[in-house]
Amino acid sequence: MSQQIARLERELGVRLLERTSRRVRLTPAGERVLTAAREALAAAARVRVAAGEPAAVLRIGAASCLTGRLDRAVSRLSGGARPAEVRLVSLPVPARLDAVRDGELDLALVRGAVAAREVTVVRAWSEPPHVVLARGHPAAGEPAVGLRDLDPHGLRLPVRDGDPPLYDAVLAALPVAPPREPAGDVLGVLFEVGQDPAGWTLMPAEQLAGARSERILHKPLDPPVAVDGHIVTSLATPTPCVTSYAAAFAD
Repeated sequence: MSQQIARLERELGVRLLERTSRRVRLTPAGERVLTAAREALAAAARVRVAAGEPAAVLRIGAASCLTGRLDRAVSRLSGGARPAEVRLVSLPVPARLDAVRDGELDLALVRGAVAAREVTVVRAWSEPPHVVLARGHPAAGEPAVGLRDLDPHGLRLPVRDGDPPLYDAVLAALPVAPPREPAGDVLGVLFEVGQDPAGWTLMPAEQLAGARSERILHKPLDPPVAVDGHIVTSLATPTPCVTSYAAAFAD
């Protein structure tokens, strides 16, 4: 890559990167070239869409689990008149959004409201969160569980950094603020819930659909709530492509 950049700098007659022992950043000329290159790539993509040429590779950023919706969307995008070779990339949500902006991903999936700049955000689906309980929890035998019937001191939440939009959506659904500080990742939270007969958490139902554990189970909420799912793409992504991505993940 360094050789290719150096060759491009020689061809253009300008320095594109400022290099030090600690960091590498774009020069003003590099910023201009990057913008023009993205516009050129977007134009080429529009030509391919207009010609009906299939995309070579479609890189999708998602959580590290294969849900039924994701599986169905991959089938839709891989088939049809303009199929794509789909590659799934597991990244935390902030890294997903950065990768879309940097052109390393073609689209990202995000649950909850997305407050990100320099990207296109389209609502594509809606899904309910479920309550995850220890099998010894007093509500484990109920067909559905109300949030006001659960002890807030038993609530476990992962740290916000890994998935801020989903964390905020879960927080908005709670009737009272959680008294316990978030700690750990999702796997650690589920393990803690399984160890505590009073423990519980909230997770998207689709992520739990294939989960099997002797320690935990999940129940729908009564009354139900919903979390919107979004696709996030680069601003340079042609509108027909954005539309097809949203349709692939729609209910």
